[in-house]
Amino acid sequence: MDKSEKVAILSMIMNFSIFGMKYLAADVSDSIALKAEAFHSFADFIAAITVLAGVKIANRKTKAFPYGLYKVENVMSILISLVIFYSGYEIVMEIISNNQEELQNSFIAIVSLLISIILTFAFSKYEMKIGKEINSPILIADAAHIRMDVLSNVIVLAAIISSMLGYPLDKAAAIVIVCFIIKIGFQILRDGLKVLLDASLDYETLSKVEKIIITMPQVIGVKSLTGRNSGKFKFIETSILIKTHNLDKAHYIADRIETLVKEQVENIDRILIHYEPIRKEQVIYALPLTDDQTMLNEHFGEALSFLFVTFAAGCNVAKKVEIVENPFVTIEKGKGILVAEFLAQKAVDFIVVKNGFHSKGPEYVFANSNIEVIVTDKESPAHIFEERKLQLKQEESL
Repeated sequence: MDKSEKVAILSMIMNFSIFGMKYLAADVSDSIALKAEAFHSFADFIAAITVLAGVKIANRKTKAFPYGLYKVENVMSILISLVIFYSGYEIVMEIISNNQEELQNSFIAIVSLLISIILTFAFSKYEMKIGKEINSPILIADAAHIRMDVLSNVIVLAAIISSMLGYPLDKAAAIVIVCFIIKIGFQILRDGLKVLLDASLDYETLSKVEKIIITMPQVIGVKSLTGRNSGKFKFIETSILIKTHNLDKAHYIADRIETLVKEQVENIDRILIHYEPIRKEQVIYALPLTDDQTMLNEHFGEALSFLFVTFAAGCNVAKKVEIVENPFVTIEKGKGILVAEFLAQKAVDFIVVKNGFHSKGPEYVFANSNIEVIVTDKESPAHIFEERKLQLKQEESL
């Protein structure tokens, strides 16, 4: 039994107990308002049964409903919003119809109402906390409904006390409270309808998901990103461009994105990722240079600068040659990983080095960014590219 079911059962027990207490107090006090409030509590008991049914049904998945019956919660929350509207109407009718001039055993009625106010207020706070904790729309709606019961209890209490003192001031207060009740009811009704009509997830959630996706160095862009609610759960669909032609690699990237999103965004039931490998129009090589910028540096992280050579796809003559300074050369620790991440951000496709990596950090960054490491025994950049049947521009060759 999960938290939502436990809360629903507690709501049933509490509402039935309050109904019994109010009914007995109304019987001995001859209070019409209290008797009406007792039946109001009985209606809350019926609503609590509805909440429990909604929670249990919503958690089921069947062959006919492979995406689950999560929206049952939203249907139930809409029904509860209608109960809230009726509660507002009921409060007005209680005050209007309560023309009794003298009550019997009014102290018993007041005590029963005070106990009811304390219990319903405490339970509504507890249910609201659990509802927000597990993102359950039906518990949040029921908590709002129960909080309205606190107000209705206060109205009846005020009616009893004011009638004892000869100052009937309940009608004006009832109008203010009914306006507040209608506002809460419309809010719950609106939220429920938005989910049933598959309205988009809020901007903050979609923005957070997009930021998670683009942190992956292999992702070139996000073509589309949509999402919807279903009960307390979220369904997300995205189409991304990734820098790889390896299907296993692409599948790994999609799985990694799904894991990160589910870790950082609550109540994700499913995320569907369409990935499209892109064909690059150019290929970039990076080579660590010696201090005089003429030879290949044996120490990858210590290089003062890197030679970037860009080739158009399918062309063996470089279209662009430039030297880029190493921004992390003065860092004492972890510079290898920082430089590797820097090259990944520059969309490098190949890194040429004289020695394999002693540290696994840069190697992991390159593998994760789909950058191929080329180990060579050649000294000069010109010879390195000549070995690969590639040419630097004549005027810019080293």
